[in-house]
Amino acid sequence: MYSKLFFWNVRGLNDPDKHKPLSNWLSTYQPLFGAILETHIKDHNLNYVMSKVCRGWNFTSNHSKDADGRIILIWKDTVAVRVLQQSRQSVTCEVKLPGSPQFVFTAIYAENERADRNDLWVELLSLYQTYSLDTVPWILGGDFNQIIHPAEHSLPEVSSLTSDMVELRDCFTQMGIYDLRFQGSLFTWSNHRPEDPITKKLDRLLINNPVLTLFPNCSAFFHPTLTSDHCPCTLDLATKIPAAGNRPFKFYNYLTKHPSFNQVVIDAWTQAGDTVWNLTALYWKQKQIKSDLKHLNRENFSQIQVRAQSRNSLTGTLLRLCWQACIYWTWTERNGRLHRQTFRTPESVSRTLVRQITDRISSLRDSNPAVASSLMQQWLA
Repeated sequence: MYSKLFFWNVRGLNDPDKHKPLSNWLSTYQPLFGAILETHIKDHNLNYVMSKVCRGWNFTSNHSKDADGRIILIWKDTVAVRVLQQSRQSVTCEVKLPGSPQFVFTAIYAENERADRNDLWVELLSLYQTYSLDTVPWILGGDFNQIIHPAEHSLPEVSSLTSDMVELRDCFTQMGIYDLRFQGSLFTWSNHRPEDPITKKLDRLLINNPVLTLFPNCSAFFHPTLTSDHCPCTLDLATKIPAAGNRPFKFYNYLTKHPSFNQVVIDAWTQAGDTVWNLTALYWKQKQIKSDLKHLNRENFSQIQVRAQSRNSLTGTLLRLCWQACIYWTWTERNGRLHRQTFRTPESVSRTLVRQITDRISSLRDSNPAVASSLMQQWLA
């Protein structure tokens, strides 16, 4: 039976005030294996602190590589763990959970300085090659202390890729790893300064393709920061998939362009009752609006290609070209972001769309110049 894993940069465990919250958190989420990061526990205090915080857990640390024991792995008796390699910034081990295939897990706590982090990227590439980690399930989790895209920083002035971002992205690409789908906050670290707030995505849960082959329903969740400035992350290797029929309501932005949209919403909201005082009433109001918006969509936008072609075949042809191009490049961008960590701006995607449609119309000139000319006039208009 698959169970949860976790990692958490707790930002120090010498403080007794942090012992109980961590112990309670472990009791609440009941993981079988995990990594505690940035503990600042000296080797001679390790047994004492772990007996207070993780009573009944097995554990190992990277104290042989770092005096502060920045990474501590903990696991229950039902789990088998074998450490393969450890350093100041990572610990890699083989993990065998009850009822699940064996996999490799690497806990990460990257340094603050860029030069030191670069040593970690080189170390991970060497690890990848030494243990042929492209052929086995490999999970990496922890604090990378580096974002890979400007969107992972809360400040608007951070708007372009830097060499630090590109270096880490290139490292991920070479190793064939990428972010697992997750719920919770995108930003996993906060400076906790109300007067000058900054948040970033410094913590990641990464996987390679063999992980999805063995655990197709796995997913991650980034929880509230609690006593740390970093979010704890849990990995569920067998997330339950919603039963058929439990589909979320999809709202299409183009509905807002319909001249009747505002009136439809106002009428539906009014008909569903007066002022909302609780969540139950709000639910019924939203359900009424959902029904009316589905009707608006069905009456005005269903079978849009057929409608357009019946009115004007040229308009229908142009609409079909636009529709196909939009679908293709939207999914191409989505897959690039999800699987290859490549991000393009909306403007760049839009320019690609315009160029492709223009070229497609131009390609019709040899076979049917009249149609090509009419289409181009409509397109440019």
